[in-house]
Amino acid sequence: MPEDFSPQNNHFLLGQEEAESTFLQAWKNNTLHHAWILSGEKGIGKATLAYRIARFLLCADADNRQQYTTLNVSPDNPVFQQIANGSYPDLMVLERDYTETDKRKIISAIRKGEVMDNGELAALKKSAFIRVDDVRKVNDFLSKTSFNDGWRVVIIDSADDMNKNASNALLKILEEPPLKTVLLLISHNSGVLLPTIRSRCAKLPLKTLDNAVVGSLLRRYRSELSEAMISKLTEMSAGSIGKAILYADEGAVNFYDKMCRLLYSKQNYSLSELLEFCDEAVSSPEMFSLCEELLLKFLKDNMPNCSDKEELYELWNEIRRKFADCLNINMDKRLMLINLFNKICRVL
Repeated sequence: MPEDFSPQNNHFLLGQEEAESTFLQAWKNNTLHHAWILSGEKGIGKATLAYRIARFLLCADADNRQQYTTLNVSPDNPVFQQIANGSYPDLMVLERDYTETDKRKIISAIRKGEVMDNGELAALKKSAFIRVDDVRKVNDFLSKTSFNDGWRVVIIDSADDMNKNASNALLKILEEPPLKTVLLLISHNSGVLLPTIRSRCAKLPLKTLDNAVVGSLLRRYRSELSEAMISKLTEMSAGSIGKAILYADEGAVNFYDKMCRLLYSKQNYSLSELLEFCDEAVSSPEMFSLCEELLLKFLKDNMPNCSDKEELYELWNEIRRKFADCLNINMDKRLMLINLFNKICRVL
């Protein structure tokens, strides 16, 4: 079974030494800001760093600050294990909650003593946003006395998911933060956050990863991959180990090769081949999302060679719109894909 690299379980982080050092130095100098925005592309280690920070703050010895050279906490440490199990009292993680319908499914399973398997858990749907009631839970959490008079840490993953009311509720917390509290806001696009939220947070930008780092991490997390496949995944993922692993698990290399063959054929493809591709693309929510991501990658990769860049840009926006519509209203996903493929072929 692949190693569990989920952020709450992962003690290993490569490529973000500068961001880690920035935070560590602020703690060692006793100049720690109460709120930080961890920003950057998806899949480059923002959540992993947030959990590293949380574990470190919750168990580091403040009387011996200069002994620390990294934020690393051993997996054998009880704090590490409690955080991995979601049971540490002074850490709160705020994410999009499950929809009311799927909450009832979870509650029903608990009451019946049933254990939901990975497939059932993966099928559960989450709300589109972090709502104001979710953020109010942070107030409740911070109103309680901390364990052993220590730090309290709140991770918001991601802050981009907050709706307007939730953002305003968070702003009130940032304006009057309790003592010994650190809020870590994970953001894939910090430009969407309220300017007033950005102005009240220290910035911790994370960089996309070097190809050598992505390759090294792939060898660690997916040791069964061949070097040829690692090379292809590294190129496709553009500095994101999260994307590289997703692509490996979803068979994205072969899927993208099929997509490119169809689109480069300039509509000289067989209808059966296109329909077969569309069937694979709509086979699961994960594959449908992957199809959108790879279509956008295809446009980005072909932008320099396209004579009508404005039309290609319009196509970019249309792809995002159409995929969102398919999730929100009852649209024929296959027909939508066929129409998009024909438009892309005409523009190239």
